[in-house]
Amino acid sequence: MNSHPPNHEHIDDQMIKMEVNLDNIPGEWLGYVMDLLFEAGANDVFYTPIYMKKNRPAILLQLLCSLENVPKMKEILFKETTTLGVRYYPLTVHRLERVFTQANTEWGPITVKEGILNGQVVQRSPEYEECKSIAQHQDVPLKKVYEQVWKALDNKK
Repeated sequence: MNSHPPNHEHIDDQMIKMEVNLDNIPGEWLGYVMDLLFEAGANDVFYTPIYMKKNRPAILLQLLCSLENVPKMKEILFKETTTLGVRYYPLTVHRLERVFTQANTEWGPITVKEGILNGQVVQRSPEYEECKSIAQHQDVPLKKVYEQVWKALDNKK
């Protein structure tokens, strides 16, 4: 396993990308399968619409996981989807250092995840669930909450 702490910038070369083409699968199964994969340790799961032979519409399910989680992922994919085969291959991921800061808005502080590259902030992402909660409780549009976060962050500089 990788010896780097998860929040420090590092190269993770123990990742696996897995994918399956899914045709003839009910749409409501897809959310269920995604939940199962995340619960089993997938780092990411995503779907893309594709066309297979004979122009059949289908879904490409792709996921990222650690090498140690491959057996669990394969079991879920074979048991819970319509696939007859799983493709997987090694993948290297460059992970930014992650730190958490607070943005003070008129509705209170909101956690912001920052991505650090070579000591410089290159990404910022407000915690969605906190922003959503404020939008619902304050009866304001979600985009207004995000605007307040960006404004607060600009004022911190």
